[in-house]
Amino acid sequence: MIRVGIFGVTGYAGYELARWLQRHPKASLVWAVSESAAGKRLAEVVPGPLDLTLLAANQVDWQTVDVIFTGLPHGVAAKTVAEARQNGVKAIDLSADLRLDSPAAYTRWYDHTHPHPELLNAPYGLPELNRAALVDVPTIANPGCYPTSVLLGLAPLLEQGWWQTGQTIIINAASGVSGAGRAPKQHLHFVEAHENYSPYNIGHTHRHVGEIEQELNKLANAAVNTIFAPHLLPTQRGILSTIYVPIQPELDLAQIHALYRERYANEPFVNVLDQGQLASLAHVVHTNDCAVGLTLAQPGMLIVTSAIDNLLKGASGQAIQNMNIMFGLPETTGLR
Repeated sequence: MIRVGIFGVTGYAGYELARWLQRHPKASLVWAVSESAAGKRLAEVVPGPLDLTLLAANQVDWQTVDVIFTGLPHGVAAKTVAEARQNGVKAIDLSADLRLDSPAAYTRWYDHTHPHPELLNAPYGLPELNRAALVDVPTIANPGCYPTSVLLGLAPLLEQGWWQTGQTIIINAASGVSGAGRAPKQHLHFVEAHENYSPYNIGHTHRHVGEIEQELNKLANAAVNTIFAPHLLPTQRGILSTIYVPIQPELDLAQIHALYRERYANEPFVNVLDQGQLASLAHVVHTNDCAVGLTLAQPGMLIVTSAIDNLLKGASGQAIQNMNIMFGLPETTGLR
């Protein structure tokens, strides 16, 4: 059994992680940390069937676990990962602290100096694009939710070189309210969010832009420029990204669809929909799946719809998928 510890278990992603680990046949949740609720039972803080006593960070016994998951704010997570590594424990980080390739990029997008830049060599944990780099490694950077939907939606085109180099890709994405975290904020109150649909940090300002463009550049082996327009969707969970991609004008939909089907043929969590179908939240919520739909709007312009559950394929489910690969298990273990 893989012995697991969780930091930040009372957050939405942390709790989802604990819930799914409870039914994982090869993993055991040994302890869970919540600084704000240390000493309480988890069921007191988050109503539900999970019932274990929450610890403070200084109470953990590193010798009792093989791997930790960090569902902590950026800046804090890296310090916990560094402590885990000093104690010989593997780490899968759900924050942004290990995702960017350089300290300068991290400072640009997160407005403070990286506390442990030596950790930035962690492999990027999007298995469909980087599986070989995730086996038996000490740390994994779990991708962001928006980047996961965007990268899986665009990877085949960019890998094949079928987009128009130098043209801007426009990403219109919407996330359920849980994507903003559990801490109370005015714009997340029921009266503010219910029956509303609102953009935020549009253009080139959202912190996920750095991660998205970094990984798109690798796929395309060229600089990829994006405009990113995230929106708050009045649902609990789910992300739908609608992506407008300038492509080579001679391409038809049958060619593109065949490319996507071939690229993802052996991927258990990516579903390329039939021609004419559009991805929706209903395809993916409460699963670790990504659904991808393809529409040729006009010659030279492809619209990709890509849907995931932000708490699963966008966070906890993908983290378990990464743990499975890290420890040599079939990656669907505990997720199907």
